[in-house]
Amino acid sequence: MEEQNQELNEHRAQRSKMWMLIVIVVLVLGVIGLIIWMMMARTELDELRSEKDYQRWQLELQLDSIVIEHGKVKEAYGEISDSLAGMDSTFQAQADEIKSLLNYKWEFYKVKKKLDRLQVVAQGYIRRMDSIVVVNDELTMENLEMREEIKIANRNFKSLEKEKDVLEEKVDEASKLGAYNLRAQPVHVKGSGKEVTTDKVKRAKRINVCFTLSENTIIPPGKRTIYFRIAQPDKEILIAGRGEKYTFEHQGEVLQFSIKKDINYQNEAMDICVKYNLRSTQEIQAGTYHVDIFDGDFNIGHTTFDLK
Repeated sequence: MEEQNQELNEHRAQRSKMWMLIVIVVLVLGVIGLIIWMMMARTELDELRSEKDYQRWQLELQLDSIVIEHGKVKEAYGEISDSLAGMDSTFQAQADEIKSLLNYKWEFYKVKKKLDRLQVVAQGYIRRMDSIVVVNDELTMENLEMREEIKIANRNFKSLEKEKDVLEEKVDEASKLGAYNLRAQPVHVKGSGKEVTTDKVKRAKRINVCFTLSENTIIPPGKRTIYFRIAQPDKEILIAGRGEKYTFEHQGEVLQFSIKKDINYQNEAMDICVKYNLRSTQEIQAGTYHVDIFDGDFNIGHTTFDLK
């Protein structure tokens, strides 16, 4: 009996060791799996950081190029540049603000917009400089030599603009839709409901706008709102109604719209048509009307039509 109890205890001890071994193996495998997952997650995070750092480097390079070329222009104009100290201060302040954003609160699209505005300031600076040179066209030979240096600076600036355009095209390709086959037609609506194209102010009752939205396989699919603005010859917008309900935000500005249309965009080209019905009491003018189409911060299409 004692021997049987001893054998039973030994058997239980062996089973206990076996289960303990199984538990240890499972825990080891779990730890190994967790380590592998953490390594993969870290690799993916490093790739995202590398991509962001590369984009940041591109923007820093673009900013440095604009600042360097601005300095060359100032140097080429010499003392004349003193008369535009205010514009130069504006340029420097905007450049410093962009540097600050890149160093501490870097946001790709926000920095890109500010770089675009900085480019506009730099171009305006050159135009003002050119105006001053034209006024002083009959100065000494020394001034003529200075103008030649300015031309060289302008050529360098244009070269920089081309490089900037290439970078912008790549960014815009990933975030902007396009509109083509755009047409806007004023029509007269008969009693039967049939529409007849017209170019007469008194007969126009409706404006039909049609276009094809381009294919873009990069941007996320889903719901988008397309806004249409129809401007009369005096630039007054034909509006759908009054109040915030009939406005939208475009590049930081609040604009009125004539029509809006919600679409379900699935990255494929799609035909879109909208109609703006003129009110019976609404007075419209003869002349050229401008139609603009907006998707978010982008003006994706423009066309005109005439009424007489």
